[in-house]
Amino acid sequence: QVQLVESGGGLVQAGGSLRLSCAASGADFSIDVMGWFRQAPGKEREMVANIGDRGTTYYLESVKARFTISRDNAKNMVYLQMSSLTPEDTGVYYCSIFNKILGWSPTWGQGTQVTVSS
Repeated sequence: QVQLVESGGGLVQAGGSLRLSCAASGADFSIDVMGWFRQAPGKEREMVANIGDRGTTYYLESVKARFTISRDNAKNMVYLQMSSLTPEDTGVYYCSIFNKILGWSPTWGQGTQVTVSS
């Protein structure tokens, strides 16, 4: 059974930085892509960034040049380095895993809260 455990969130002032981590375990399939999503209060969950097993990355336009996603394939870990944070980045951040046949895992972790004060 897939388990996803996110950590690293917190309260930070605008312009600050945070580094999120996520550990994935229990997958009995190849993890082709790992990604970060976020959900702000009253809004739909959106994809923030993802990274393929060979390092190909995707970023939401609003976080480009501020966020950097990376992964450790051996440890099934994915990270999100966030800098120049703004109040609009506030939300609960979740990670997920993708297999090219199965799609995105339906399992979500508890997420990690990121709050950016102005």
